[in-house]
Amino acid sequence: MAWSEIAAFVFVAALLVMSPGPNGFLIAKTVPTSGRAAGFANVAGFVTAFFLHGALAILGISIILVKSATAFAIVKYIGAAYLIWIGLKALFGAFKSVKNTETVKPAQTRRTLWRAYMEGFFTNALNPKVSMFYLAAFPQFITVGETSAASSFLLVFLHSMVATAWFTTMTLLFSKLTSMARSGSFQRWLKGVTGVVFIGFGLKLASFKASI
Repeated sequence: MAWSEIAAFVFVAALLVMSPGPNGFLIAKTVPTSGRAAGFANVAGFVTAFFLHGALAILGISIILVKSATAFAIVKYIGAAYLIWIGLKALFGAFKSVKNTETVKPAQTRRTLWRAYMEGFFTNALNPKVSMFYLAAFPQFITVGETSAASSFLLVFLHSMVATAWFTTMTLLFSKLTSMARSGSFQRWLKGVTGVVFIGFGLKLASFKASI
């Protein structure tokens, strides 16, 4: 695999990672109430899910999902339902706290690192942006029968490292701005935007049609 191809992939992956989506909003919601460690656990979950997406694409399971309308529909609607559920929870939280103008305090029952990890994993595993990337764009950088599995997983590794750098920076930023991020008005705004974003991505995923 040529260096130019690797550079092109990293550039495309970086644009994908830095564009607004469920992963970034999860970090913004987690760190102010559950702390920096929980944010890092989210990031670890994201990375694991990147390797899951990559493995499915490399092993050809993604192609099977695209070719099988029933299998694709099942996976698609489960993912859409999860994202919409997260969005509705965030919107409910925003409306519930409309009358509360006090600063948001750390959760009395803090997220365990395992829970934060799983939230990160499922959010990224069911992230329609990433799913579509590995269904449509990723195959353009590998050639079946020519590109080795090691080279293919190198691309997945680079994608995960770009994501790690970006979301770690976000985690550190939100941990530094804890007082602002915990303000009642900011949390209401964040929950409202998070709800709309997750529901929007869920609906987008539900309406996505794979080109066969």
